[in-house]
Amino acid sequence: MGKKQTYIFAFAGKGGTGKTTLAGLLVRFLFEHNLTPILAVDADSNANFNEVLGIKVDETLGQAREMLKKEAPVGMTKDMFMEMKVQQALIETKFFDLIVMGRPEGPGCYCAANNLLGNCLDRLMGNYPCLVIDNEAGMEHFSRLTTKNIDLLFVVSDPSRRGMLSARRICDLIDELGISVGRKFLMINRYREGLTRLFSQKIKGLDPESLAIIPEDELIYHYDLEGKPTIDLPPQSVALQAANKAFARLIEQLAFEETQKASGH
Repeated sequence: MGKKQTYIFAFAGKGGTGKTTLAGLLVRFLFEHNLTPILAVDADSNANFNEVLGIKVDETLGQAREMLKKEAPVGMTKDMFMEMKVQQALIETKFFDLIVMGRPEGPGCYCAANNLLGNCLDRLMGNYPCLVIDNEAGMEHFSRLTTKNIDLLFVVSDPSRRGMLSARRICDLIDELGISVGRKFLMINRYREGLTRLFSQKIKGLDPESLAIIPEDELIYHYDLEGKPTIDLPPQSVALQAANKAFARLIEQLAFEETQKASGH
């Protein structure tokens, strides 16, 4: 890709559509194509990105927010404390790193803690050319961070009416929040044969810039039931094959657009 400091790829969608699984497959695609180092960010309050990636998590940034809301440790500024907690929560592996946002555990205002956390994450992001963020259905969580320029937003739906409506609402919410998104990309996950007519009716008017169909894959169900990380799906996985094809096309387009901008076209 081009010389841009950090490429941000974010996933959003209704719960249960498989967005976390697809986010994990993008992490795999990136490190298999040497687009490293990669920072995976679990920004979903129902955190399970680590399970897809096969990583154990001991500490989240939500716990740091909870502590900071009360008081910083003696002898440390709040900024120093949050910087330390961000480094402690960062899980490093050979192929990628992971940080889990976690959710606030108590009532009250977290604005100050969120601002400090956002500043620390912005500094951390500068060390990674690729960032993969697994969001919850709404984009408010990510909008609290000071870095809001998403290069590719993957809006994930299943082939259902509720999934499509949720995808539409997410696209509308992004515009309302003023989040800068280079490209919105609709991924219809767990697609089954015979749904073509129903499917075409439901996506009419959504008008995403791009679209990909990820077929239903029994291997994913088996991996999930057996507790295996889906990032380790075998090459014969039809979902993996379809996702890789979509990722390759999009990242090639992104690289081309960056080259065009750099040359002044």
